[in-house]
Amino acid sequence: MFNVGIIGAGWIADKMAISLAPLSDYQVLAIASRSLEKAQAFASQYGIQKAYGSYEELVQDADIDLVYIATPHSHHYDHALLAINAGKPVLVEKAFTANVRQAKEVLEAAKQKGVFITEAIWTRYMPLSHKVKELMDSGIIGEPRVLTATLCYMMENKERIVRPELCGGALLDLGVYSLNFARMYFGTDIVKTVTNCILGPTGMDMQESMSLTYANGRMANLQSGALCLNDRQGIISGTEGYIRVDNINCPELIEVYRNYELVERIERPADMVTGYEYQVMECKRCMDEGLLESPMMPHEETISIMQQMDDMRKEWGVKYPMD
Repeated sequence: MFNVGIIGAGWIADKMAISLAPLSDYQVLAIASRSLEKAQAFASQYGIQKAYGSYEELVQDADIDLVYIATPHSHHYDHALLAINAGKPVLVEKAFTANVRQAKEVLEAAKQKGVFITEAIWTRYMPLSHKVKELMDSGIIGEPRVLTATLCYMMENKERIVRPELCGGALLDLGVYSLNFARMYFGTDIVKTVTNCILGPTGMDMQESMSLTYANGRMANLQSGALCLNDRQGIISGTEGYIRVDNINCPELIEVYRNYELVERIERPADMVTGYEYQVMECKRCMDEGLLESPMMPHEETISIMQQMDDMRKEWGVKYPMD
């Protein structure tokens, strides 16, 4: 049995508990909250064996194979270091940290300790995400030239979006998915970036558009925001057709069109629970092979995307206390 311990008992911890519950080889063994009562209530709800009233207790539990950091962005740095210093492998929820400086420090600490760590950007680990790349590289849509990706939810009053001390804004919460979608399929050789942003009353970015130009002449047009609902689609357009991905952060369906005619339709795996389970499976695979990072989300990529987001926030004047 592969035992996961979760730091933080919020909604994202709920999702991980739901994801692992049906699996025979994986389980959430322990949950930790700053409140023992909250941890106990969470454990009772999901049938988890151990509940801790401090994060320190959880990382010292010898039975835990992997620590999942499910606290707000603002706390990832401290909680990842807590696990690393206890010698525990770590899965850190996106965005990895508040800024690139913190990301570098966390990854360096893990390297020094010889501890596995990866970013929980769940899209990176999903079978359907890998299928998109396979289709694009197959030539079925000809030469890919333009990518669009958009992810918006109605979240303008959520604490984690509006509060600077929680590393608020749409970019770290939603834009990170649009950026990762572009990275997975168009790579990193970006030669020009043009952005636009709407700030909210607390100075956090609430809506943004990002246009990326690549050295090979490709272009990615990305959007994210907390002020509306939208279709959450990703489209990769080529000289002979296009690939449409339904829901860029959790792909549900891929459709391939040639000359505007549907030629292939691929749905998510029938045995998929929520999609969160795949990142835990990848952690176990890497750990079994003695790897300290996942090739599906290399440390270099995590640092590069954090730098990209730092640059955008600087341009927009969006600041966090830990900057």
